[in-house]
Parts: sequence; C-alpha cells; structure tokens
Amino acid sequence: MQHQSKQHHFDFTRFGAIGRGLLVGLLSGVVVSIFRFCIERGLKLVQWVYGQITMAPWLIVPWLAISLAVAVFVGLLVKKVPDIKGSGIPQVEGQLAGELDYAWWPVLWRKFVGGILGIGSGLFLGREGPSIQLGATIGQGFAETTHQTGADRRSLIAGGAAAGLSAAFNAPIASTLFVLEEVYHNFSPIIWTTALASAIAANFVSLNFFGLVPVLHIPYATNLPLSQYGNLIGLGIFLGVFGYLYQNVTLTMPSWYAKLRLPGWLDGVVPFLLVIPIGLLWPKLLGGGNAVILNIAAITPALLPLIGIFVLRFVFSTLSYGSGLPGGIFLPILSLGAILGAIYAQSMVAIGWMPARFVSNFIIFAMAGYFAGIGKAPFTAILLITEMVGTLHHLMPLAVVSMTAYLVVDLLGGAPIYEALLEKLTQPKLPEHSGIQDRLEIPIFEGAAFEGHQVRDFKWPKESLLIAIRRGERQVIPHGDTLIRAGDTLIILTDRSNRAWVRHQIEQLNVVPS
Repeated sequence: MQHQSKQHHFDFTRFGAIGRGLLVGLLSGVVVSIFRFCIERGLKLVQWVYGQITMAPWLIVPWLAISLAVAVFVGLLVKKVPDIKGSGIPQVEGQLAGELDYAWWPVLWRKFVGGILGIGSGLFLGREGPSIQLGATIGQGFAETTHQTGADRRSLIAGGAAAGLSAAFNAPIASTLFVLEEVYHNFSPIIWTTALASAIAANFVSLNFFGLVPVLHIPYATNLPLSQYGNLIGLGIFLGVFGYLYQNVTLTMPSWYAKLRLPGWLDGVVPFLLVIPIGLLWPKLLGGGNAVILNIAAITPALLPLIGIFVLRFVFSTLSYGSGLPGGIFLPILSLGAILGAIYAQSMVAIGWMPARFVSNFIIFAMAGYFAGIGKAPFTAILLITEMVGTLHHLMPLAVVSMTAYLVVDLLGGAPIYEALLEKLTQPKLPEHSGIQDRLEIPIFEGAAFEGHQVRDFKWPKESLLIAIRRGERQVIPHGDTLIRAGDTLIILTDRSNRAWVRHQIEQLNVVPS
C-alpha cells in the first residue's frame, strides 16, 4: 500500500500584507510626525504672538489681517477639494465601505497644509483625524503606485489610517482597534495584520521624533479602591448625557453656519476671528487640548473655573469643527472628557463623597468614557487611554465608565459620531456596473437575522454572489442548505461600484424585525 506524501505549501499572503503594511507605516509615520511637529511649533508661535500683543496692542491689526488671510487661504483649499473638510475619518470610512472615493495626492498635500494652518493657529481642533486621513491617503497612493486593487487596496488604506493615528498619539494597539471597530467595522485577518504592522512602524518613527514619554502621562496618587466604584457609574451617566449633547450639537452645527449665508469656503473666518479674544485672555486654552488635559491633571482648578473652561471649549470646539476647516474632534473630545471628569470629581469632593486624592484618576477615566459614548467604540476608548496614559492599572475602572457612558448614549438614541458624519457626506447610490469584480465581507453577529438560517432562506441582491463563508481559519463553499452561524463572515462577490449598495441591501436583510 502506497502512501502519498503530503506536500506543504507556504502561504506568503500575510507576509506580503505585513511587508506592505510596514512600508506604508514608515511613510505615514514620517509624514504625520512632521505634521504633528509643525502643529506643536505653530501653536507655541501663536501663543508667543498673543503674549506680544498684550504688551504692544497695535500688533492686533497685522495679526487680524494675517488671521483673515490664513482663513481665506484654507477655505480656498477646502473649496478646491472638499474631501479635506473636517477630521477626514468619515471620508476614510466611506472609502473602505465603497461609498465614496477621491484622488489621493490632492487630498494629501492640501490636508497637510490646511491642517497645520488651522490646528496650529490655536483653533480647538485635533490633529488625529487629519493624521488618520493623511495615513490613509498614503496607503491609497502606495496601492496605486504598486497596482494593488480590491481587498489589497483597502487593506493598505486601513493600514495607513492606523499608522496615522498611531503616529499622532503613540498608541499602536488602540489605533489598530479603532480602525477595526470604528472605521472598517470588520476584523478581517488581512486588514488587522496590515493595520497592526503599519501602526507599529509608524509608532517607531514617531517615538524617534517625540521620545518615549506617553502623550498623556498623568501621575496619580493611588489606584481607585472598590468602595469608590459607585462613583464610576455616576461618572458614566454624567458623561453619557453630555456625550449625547455633544453629538447633537456637532451634527447640527453646519446647518447653523448655513444661516450666516456666507459661501461655505468662508465659514472658517468665524472661528479664526473668535479665537483672537480667547488667545488674548487665555492663551493656554488654545489648541486641540493636549496641554489643557495635562495642566488640569497637574493642578485641578476649582469647580466654577472648570465649568467655565468646559463651556468655552465645548462651544468653540463645535464652532471650529462645524466650519468645515481641516481638523478633528478626537482630541477635543478627550479634553472635554477630562474637564467633565474633573467637574464630577470636584463636585463629589465638595459634598464629601470622594477624597480629593482621586481627582486625577477620574480625569483619566472620563476621557475614555466620553469618547466611548460619543464614538460608540468602548474597546478603542479603553485601550487608547491605557496607551496614552502609560499604565495598565486603570483597566477595570475604564471599562466600567466606558460601558456605562456607551449604554446611556445608546438609550438616548445616539449614533456613532463618525458614522453619522459619513451619512451627511454621502447619498444613497443605485446599482452601477464598472465591469471590475470586488469582494465584500459581512460579519454575522449573535442575534442577527441570518444566524441559524440557511442560505436559501433569503433573497440575495441580484447584483451579488455569495462565494464563501469564512468560519474560523477555514472557508466553507456555500450551498442553498448551508447553515449560517454567528461568528461567520460572508464573502460576497459584486461589481466594484456596487459594494456600498450591496452592503446596504444585505444589512437590511440581516436586521431582525422588531
């Protein structure tokens, strides 16, 4: 009896994905680190200028002219290429979903220049959203240069996005998870390996620029005892309510700008003019909020000044973002969360329900909770703050606050902020035909309508073909009687132009009737 020897073939698919991810990560790390460096230096220059103006008031005239010129210039950049508006995260999410696309080079250089001028001028905008879009466009450019299409192209865009956030915050694990949880909405093996490789490479570059100290290194006296966990629930509810408020104000701000009846590209003049009195009176409050968080944690103000700082930053950060200037809400959300954490903690100290030594702990917890509620991404929030603060001791409190805030926003009917912003950018599409086939991956979660049913039980869109079901590490070739299980990923073939349309149709099939 003859035994045929098994031949083992090496599969280099993931090696190739990791290699490409590392290259995209290195390129993104260099670009985003320079972007971050220029913003930080620009903010210091602007604060110095405001100091000079207080000593020589006549300097306000040339500074006003410069501010108007910069606002108009950035507005013209946005008018020429509207895809650089805002944070850029909804645009990247739309690209990966197939709902929109754009040329990478015009977006890359305009986002870079516009972001430096807008964020570096002291507006309450974050660098992380633009950093994500910068990284994603580098991934897109790399894909076009190396002739990568379909899933490989998307993996490079996702990898670049993770690299951009990693370089901005020095948080490679959270950056990878953010792309999977909030941007791509799928834990595809190729996507996560590429994204993680890119994030690690970008973080390595960024650490060489800025050093090893965590971005938000906040010293604290002691770990939170179990007797204080009731206050974590209270903090989570407090953050959830204000998170829902932030979502609604941010989403309605563009309609308020429309009432000014200015051309859209001139909306940026409003925050550029309003930031001048803030810079003259409180120059340390300028910028995305990194320094604000560290200053409040080091010396926490009294309750009334904290409330004043929160109102100022809440109003002006939503005004800055609503204008459409290139800049994000990621860091402003974290800074608002930190302020709310300080307000809650100082209130509890005032009424005797908490020792004062735990105030800095609650500042840390509140950053994660506020982002978890607004972004509806609790895992990312927990890991992000863990990496940015530089300690694992807060994992349990972070989880309690994040989950509570998430549930409160969910009960109030809040949607993930970046998905809601994407909906405002895109219109429903009808089926198209480019002649180029592409794959769509649909994860099946517990409780989905597909779970426990056979393939033949559903009327699939005629523009799609279910070609495989990924089940763990293996792929199942589906037939009409194949049972769909929770944890499966449906691999669907469709025309490249139809990915977004087919995805929406299948998601509607997958909703359990109420």
